[in-house]
Amino acid sequence: MRRWQQAALAGFMALTLAACSSGGGGGAAPTTTDSGGTGETTVTAENIQPEEGASLVIWEDKNQRSFIEERAKKFEEEYGVSVKIEELPPTDQVTKLTTDGPAGLAADVVVFPHDKIGSASEAGLILPNDIFEQKTSQSTSDNALKAVTFKDILYGYPYSVETYALFYNKKLYPEVPKSFEDIISFAKTFNDTKNNKYTLMWELQQFYYNFAYLASQGGYIFGDEGMNSEDIGLNNEGAIKGGQFLQTLKSEVLPVKMGDVNFDIKKGLFSSGKLAMDINGPWAITDYRDAGIDFGVAPLPSIEGKPMTSFSGVKAYYVNAFTTYPNAAKLFAAYLSSAESQMVNFEMNGTLPANKDVAADPKIQGDEITKAFLEQFNNSTPMPSLPAMDSVWGPIGAAISDIWDGGKDVKTSLDNAVKQIKESLATVQ
Repeated sequence: MRRWQQAALAGFMALTLAACSSGGGGGAAPTTTDSGGTGETTVTAENIQPEEGASLVIWEDKNQRSFIEERAKKFEEEYGVSVKIEELPPTDQVTKLTTDGPAGLAADVVVFPHDKIGSASEAGLILPNDIFEQKTSQSTSDNALKAVTFKDILYGYPYSVETYALFYNKKLYPEVPKSFEDIISFAKTFNDTKNNKYTLMWELQQFYYNFAYLASQGGYIFGDEGMNSEDIGLNNEGAIKGGQFLQTLKSEVLPVKMGDVNFDIKKGLFSSGKLAMDINGPWAITDYRDAGIDFGVAPLPSIEGKPMTSFSGVKAYYVNAFTTYPNAAKLFAAYLSSAESQMVNFEMNGTLPANKDVAADPKIQGDEITKAFLEQFNNSTPMPSLPAMDSVWGPIGAAISDIWDGGKDVKTSLDNAVKQIKESLATVQ
């Protein structure tokens, strides 16, 4: 990952020129003068100190506020740097950073889903995670580390992971569902569509979930671990087989139109005991507990003996490239994503940790629900962070609709989607 050094140098030179011409607040290079005054020594994770008089602003979601307040208080006690919290949904932060970053109005530390890294990196909005690169690489799970790296440059300080898994009503299906073959057999005796009783549901209109069926048979979006947009695997042999399996599920497990299933509908059915299984994320846990359902969570069932992969996301902290206090900001981002902080976040908010040691802690392994989600995450595919992904959602979503609702030929539908994706990419590249 040493290509970040060239990128960091180029970014610093650009920021320096901008500051000289407009009085902007580009961050200082990560160096300190040595004690003999003979030159500069590189700042490391062991010797990094915040800039004199540094104070920070962080953007975070409101549901993380208590955690940030607790950590910020301890950070200020240890390093003398005050931290102000501004609530902003992570999904909105790259857009706001695009305008507020160069204007000197953005937070020093930001957080957003990993699939926005490509846009943020190419726009020069975030600094590489250089000083803490080794520590982050050694402590972070492979999928999480891959997710916060863009074009061989580590940018993120990952703190949480998420994916979807299988919720099941223990009263209706007492054993852990392990294969789709078992689920299809169960559907023959349980399904009662006239009375709205169904074996399995997921958000049919969301390719975020449908991806799992194509990928589990060998399909993929972009080659080279999601970084080669010229290699599209959404119509290869595996993807076609996955699409055909979707049609099998339509006829034998879930005989409804795509528009008949959404988050609220399946939540209501599962909560009322009319839906035996729901493919969903950890965000559904509280609702189902509040509904009084005795449920379990398991990794996604296998398909023809093959483990089912899922899309996954990683939340991480990033340092604004225009911060006045880059050392303090990097130190705080590393502090918030440390093993200690990730354990605190889990205890306060149930956040699934990105840190390998924290994930292996008996406290977390003893929680069967958390353990199931982490197991599924380890068999997941991080959503591609290339901006080219914007060209994928529409065409592939339309293809899945043709396959599911229209019963159209799978190969033809997927070929058409890939053709549209390539045409869209040709206009933006």
